[in-house]
Amino acid sequence: MTRSSRTWHAGGCHCGAVRFRVQFDKPIAIACNCSICAKKGMVNLIVPFEDFELLQGDADLGVYRFNTETAVHRFCKICGIHPFSRPRSHPDAYDVNARCLDEGADHFEITIFDGQNWEASVDAIR
Repeated sequence: MTRSSRTWHAGGCHCGAVRFRVQFDKPIAIACNCSICAKKGMVNLIVPFEDFELLQGDADLGVYRFNTETAVHRFCKICGIHPFSRPRSHPDAYDVNARCLDEGADHFEITIFDGQNWEASVDAIR
């Protein structure tokens, strides 16, 4: 499938202030058990920069960083939902929360990632 023939999928936060679109080849995502992904209930869809577009709400997004401060976690300052981030594992990509897609994440194939042992496990998802 060529990049030009792929479909854009819309998504956003709960209140609708933040809207984005993303394209991907296959509905494959990652479930991570690290402290932040587990608490947020993330289903991580990693996409290159060119496959993500923020449509609205940049001013409504807050930033949260912790530990190495490499990852840039974004959340809606109005409703608190975390629709996407810039992940430590893929600093040149976006990590979209597939649960924030308008169509949901029920149709995604989920790969389990041991984020509690990040250093020993990260090569499995790069």
